[in-house]
Amino acid sequence: MKLEFLYTPTADLQESLTLYRDGLGWQELWREGESTVSLRLPGTDVQVMLDLVEGERGPDNRPGPVFVVDSVARFTAERPAGLRPLGELTEIPGGFMGTYEDPAGNPIYVMDQSTEGA
Repeated sequence: MKLEFLYTPTADLQESLTLYRDGLGWQELWREGESTVSLRLPGTDVQVMLDLVEGERGPDNRPGPVFVVDSVARFTAERPAGLRPLGELTEIPGGFMGTYEDPAGNPIYVMDQSTEGA
């Protein structure tokens, strides 16, 4: 399990980019369409993924860490008892993502890249 980035939903992507990229000097690493941008904090390997979320925030779009594993399905089957799944696994570009909640109600996102290049 590896921390890939911190998921940060936003209602205004340009406003968030103005703050994080232009104001704080974080480096833009990649984009997915016009709704998702990854930024790296200077001097670290830590990434923040800004994601445009329209409408109300639900259980699948609250800020939280995103971890990469070999298989989300296996992680779900073997997860610690205190980690509650929120919904079904979701197909994402290159793999799958699961959303979980810790005992305090904090979201934890787990993804794999199991279909990348398949």
